[in-house]
Amino acid sequence: MELIQQTPDLSAYLVADDVIDHHHPLVRATAARLAGPVADSYAYAQAAYEFVRDTIPHSADSGDLRVTWRASDVIRERTGVCHAKAHALAALLRAEDIPTALCYQRLLHDDGSGHVVHGLVAVRFHGAWHRQDPRGNKPGVDARFSLDGERLAWVPDEKSGEVDYPDLYAEPQPAVLDALRAAPDRPALWKALPTAL
Repeated sequence: MELIQQTPDLSAYLVADDVIDHHHPLVRATAARLAGPVADSYAYAQAAYEFVRDTIPHSADSGDLRVTWRASDVIRERTGVCHAKAHALAALLRAEDIPTALCYQRLLHDDGSGHVVHGLVAVRFHGAWHRQDPRGNKPGVDARFSLDGERLAWVPDEKSGEVDYPDLYAEPQPAVLDALRAAPDRPALWKALPTAL
């Protein structure tokens, strides 16, 4: 699949804002700690990915009912759904000047009760974008950082209405962000997240 950069100016994928707040002291400190022992930006990107994937549990897996959406809050609270974890990873990567986009898939809910929009990121290396899914592994999910072929949590099944959206966004999609900001808890969030983009 050919990924489509929605904003021509690559610098848009380095911006700090209210969601991807890589100017926040906690994000900066976390990025500096992760960057310390690594040799280059590729190794840093993998370290940041593994930090978010492995040390910030997906709230559905851990049973945490809290909803986070701002990158610094995700890192501080150590919880989040896929979108929140994507925001955290984007902030850590942008903090080290690695262009990072937000991207999405439409997937079936685990219980088959309908579709939901799933969030992930894409990083830019060697003049190309590479999608990464920091959602967190569990039985049946083995996502890995890769610049040589995708190793995502899920491959959408088009027959069941699942979709790989090719668009790369500099900012979260408004419908996703609105749902995250308004939800008092994760069960409410599941009902509010969009089913498609």
